[in-house]
Amino acid sequence: MTQLKTQLTLKEFLALPEGDIIYELIDGEAVPKFKNDEMSPKFFHSSITGALFILLSAWAQGKGRVVIEWAIKLTRNQQDWVPVPDLTYISYNRLAADWLRDEACPVAPELVIEIISPGQSFGEMTEKATDYLKAKVQRVWIIDTKAKTITIFYPDALPQTKRGTDSLEDSLFENLQITPQQIFQQAKIP
Repeated sequence: MTQLKTQLTLKEFLALPEGDIIYELIDGEAVPKFKNDEMSPKFFHSSITGALFILLSAWAQGKGRVVIEWAIKLTRNQQDWVPVPDLTYISYNRLAADWLRDEACPVAPELVIEIISPGQSFGEMTEKATDYLKAKVQRVWIIDTKAKTITIFYPDALPQTKRGTDSLEDSLFENLQITPQQIFQQAKIP
């Protein structure tokens, strides 16, 4: 007997109960963000997440919000897509400071950050970065904790890989003065 797999609508996906597993909506299916135990975040991933949250939140005061693992309502290949980046920055210009709802981010943010987990490849993350840009996210940072690099993806230019004391300065993020070295030091990753 053949079973038909039904596609989830955005509304159905967002109504799913929360649990221990983080899901993303991809091509109408609820797909675990981390496909197996090997891919689940380890110490370096979690430490970088914490360091970025501290550094970016200090900078974002009065400008916007920095959020860890917040689902975002986007579109990919003319279908609803709900990724859950490791971190998101969205300005109060895009989403008002008084917006306080316990739901997915309703608009494309300025920045999403994805940290490569064990079992994920840079190529897979590059593909995801391209999807974010097509969905109107303005910047995507892909962080490689092994190489200690941050690759920045732009909608209108080639990606740039930053390391060490290279500045992450960007006209989109006025007065943000941090380097990969500062992030890795804050995370206490040698």
